[in-house]
Amino acid sequence: MSTTSKASQRITALLDDNSFVEIGGLVTARATDFNMKPNELTSDGCITGYGVIDGNLVYVYSQDAGVMNGSVGEMHAKKITRLYDLAIKMGAPIIGLVDSAGLRLQEATDALNAFGEIYMKQTLASGVIPQITAIFGSCGGGLGLFPTMTDFTFMEEKKAKLFVNAPNALDGNVISKCDTSAAEFQAKESGIVDVVADEAGVLAQIRELVGFLPANHDEGGRIEECADELNRVNPEIAGCVGDTSIALSLIADDNRFFEVKKDYGKNMVIGFMRLNGVTVGAVANRSEICDEEGNVAEKLDAVLTVDGCRKAADFVNFCDAFDIPVLTLTNVKGYEATVASEKSIARAVAKLTYAFANATVPKVNVIVGKAYGTAYVAMNSKAIGADVVMAWPDAEIGTMDAKLAAKIMYEGQGADVINEKAAEYAALQTSAVSAARRGYVDQIVEASETRKYVLGAFEMLYTKSEDRPDKKHGTV
Repeated sequence: MSTTSKASQRITALLDDNSFVEIGGLVTARATDFNMKPNELTSDGCITGYGVIDGNLVYVYSQDAGVMNGSVGEMHAKKITRLYDLAIKMGAPIIGLVDSAGLRLQEATDALNAFGEIYMKQTLASGVIPQITAIFGSCGGGLGLFPTMTDFTFMEEKKAKLFVNAPNALDGNVISKCDTSAAEFQAKESGIVDVVADEAGVLAQIRELVGFLPANHDEGGRIEECADELNRVNPEIAGCVGDTSIALSLIADDNRFFEVKKDYGKNMVIGFMRLNGVTVGAVANRSEICDEEGNVAEKLDAVLTVDGCRKAADFVNFCDAFDIPVLTLTNVKGYEATVASEKSIARAVAKLTYAFANATVPKVNVIVGKAYGTAYVAMNSKAIGADVVMAWPDAEIGTMDAKLAAKIMYEGQGADVINEKAAEYAALQTSAVSAARRGYVDQIVEASETRKYVLGAFEMLYTKSEDRPDKKHGTV
């Protein structure tokens, strides 16, 4: 392997020292049309092989933009598909480092077929081994499907470009108006990109993510030794109902929460944490975003949005495929109410509901704020399969806000009557105690003790096994 190319330098930075073993280093293109000289195409523009990250086996391919702009041809793709075959057989994650001009025009239909063969391998690997893509240069056209068909996508913040159609090819758009290929756009608008950082940051965070993930779907959740206090109390968590990413970090071992897609669908938080050393996937509603000093930097509605539901549903499906337990923190009042949202909100919430209901991994829900209407039902409620539901003492669970319910039921009555009935409705119908009396909440726990009770619930559920009706697959 050349040690001077960016492609090789990225592999060296990603993997443990001196662990990389190259495969297919002498492979060259077969095509000679249009003055191609295969003997000059080092590794056919793609370095493939295996190594370890913190001692864990991974397979890596890295495209070399210095060789025909990293374009994908027949043998370039064959190296990637053969790497997939090895990764699937060995049950280890595969990581693609992308920097390519796309399809190699000189190879025409051979290159076109090569793309399809990679898509096929990605499909076969889905749900079997974790697939991670990092984009450092161009990733356009049909190559834009590569990251979208994998589980997690990282993108270098300045030079990386991800697109199907180039920004200048879009009707009514020019790149100076809206760079639809930029990392910012793909992270905030399309939701394809999980993490944006500089090159060193991307590689470091891939290493961190791999540490949370099982090697394959048969391995089960990854377990590490936990040095954190299991019964640790967090008095400050009560003030984190709005920014639940902070609440999750307080619950997690060593306060370590790895958030993904944080710029997309901001009303929802998703990511990984450990509880007593066991990897857990977390999903939470969010109504505030705090800065590093803990001040509220952005206010959000405590509602389900199209983007938030989509990212949460995909995440829950990933966790279920790889046997990773799921924790939810619920604080939701309803659905986003806009004309644009109305086009897709029903389908998005249906997918979220289906993902939670369909998942057979251990599922724990903590109601930390409001839990109103069917938006709450969709957030991993007991009705759709949560194994354990907890609530903080001041949580509100019901069809709607008590004051609004009283106004509807006692329309035309005076303010005194409405206030009296609202208080009565709150006590009888929307309190955590009333929900617990009906069996919809299993435990009412003090906010500060959330970590202890959540950890205990997952330990109890560790050997969970659940049978479902036999079928090929669902259709939602």
